[in-house]
Amino acid sequence: MQPYFFPYLGYFSLINYTNIWVVFDTAQFIRHGWIERNRILGPEGDWNYIRVPLKKYHRETKIKDVKIRNEESWRDKIFAQLVHYKKKAPYYKNVINFLEDAFKFETESISHLNTHLLKKTFEYLGISFEYIIFSESNITISSVNAPDEWALNITKALKGDTYVNPPGGIEFFDRKKYVENKIDLQFLKIKLKPYDQKQNEFIPGLSIIDVMMFNTPKRIREMLHDYELI
Repeated sequence: MQPYFFPYLGYFSLINYTNIWVVFDTAQFIRHGWIERNRILGPEGDWNYIRVPLKKYHRETKIKDVKIRNEESWRDKIFAQLVHYKKKAPYYKNVINFLEDAFKFETESISHLNTHLLKKTFEYLGISFEYIIFSESNITISSVNAPDEWALNITKALKGDTYVNPPGGIEFFDRKKYVENKIDLQFLKIKLKPYDQKQNEFIPGLSIIDVMMFNTPKRIREMLHDYELI
């Protein structure tokens, strides 16, 4: 999977289900996706984006080559956007302490930043995180002739017998290819059950930061196991 910025609960459930996570950072960067931004609760009960500013890049730029505009005080802006949680989120202080530590990491690479933040989040949750950064690995794969063959060929190179993906990508995969290569193709769908956001209307699918604000690590670990395989 591409390295997302503090993604939603389903992304973490998917990682938690796997033995090895491959940070797929050689794909073309797509603007306004989840790599440089995510959603949190807004002060009025709606939602807002938190984001990492990026330097200009060519359309063909790969994720691994996209750089952060560190001359901007983006960390301070994110903390300012989170202040309203202090009034209602029981674990606000814990999460802010976690973010202050996680944001000490200095890098120009959005891919390295997001991978680091994933690692730190799993440490906070008390879960091990085994990962490979594809562009920095020794993995040699067969030629890729279709979008679904990246996952297929990487899984084969790692001698895996199962590949798991979010359900949103079902239409891109040809199951026959995976059957022929004796690889079990699975799709994991998280059940985003409401938790108490201390407001009238629950907003699902927000960044893991929102989940952490209102739930203990133990409760979040339980939530990660609430899924179905398709």
